[in-house]
Amino acid sequence: MRKLRMLFFALVGLMMTAMPVFAQAVAADNESSVAKYGKLAAGFGFAIAAGLGAIGQSRIAASAVEGAARNPGAAGRIQIMMIIGLALIESLVLFALVIVFARV
Repeated sequence: MRKLRMLFFALVGLMMTAMPVFAQAVAADNESSVAKYGKLAAGFGFAIAAGLGAIGQSRIAASAVEGAARNPGAAGRIQIMMIIGLALIESLVLFALVIVFARV
């Protein structure tokens, strides 16, 4: 384990010292690249937000169904709490969509 740790830190050090080799000689036109890649980054950000929101919503729905199956008497209250949770998660995804439209 000690040799593996030493190898890891040696590789990290090697990568950190090799970084200036790949540095650019002159600055590129940053405004055009920021505009071009900003739209791409906004799209990726929204995709991540939508994907994680969908995962969260599916976990909430699964937990609500499991809770209703275990205690049918509390199914109404569980459903209300589930709907509130889903609305809050969906609002975060919609805020991300608004940010994408504001950025693009």
